[in-house]
Amino acid sequence: QVQVLEFGGGLVQAGESLRLSCAASANMSSIKSLGWARQAPGRMRESVGGFHSDGTVTYADSVKGRFTISRDNAKDMVYLQMDSLKLEDTGVYYCYVWNRGHLYWGQGTQVTVSS
Repeated sequence: QVQVLEFGGGLVQAGESLRLSCAASANMSSIKSLGWARQAPGRMRESVGGFHSDGTVTYADSVKGRFTISRDNAKDMVYLQMDSLKLEDTGVYYCYVWNRGHLYWGQGTQVTVSS
């Protein structure tokens, strides 16, 4: 069982930046696939982006060029740097981790972008 915890959400204005953090109770250096997803009110959860088992990082088209996912294996942390935030980026952001064939989600952190 892996515990996943996100934090860093909040209320920001359009155009501003915000960094989300995700802590996992696992040896991050052994985890090949992890990333972020989000869910806007009334919509399905969608992928934001993440690391794949081959080491590459991909992003949803809607955030490409504005969001950056990084990881610090020494601290067992994953980060989501969000720049040039837009109103449509509002939602609950979830961190996920694949570990030994199981997918683990955090409880989510709210990001609200206002005009």
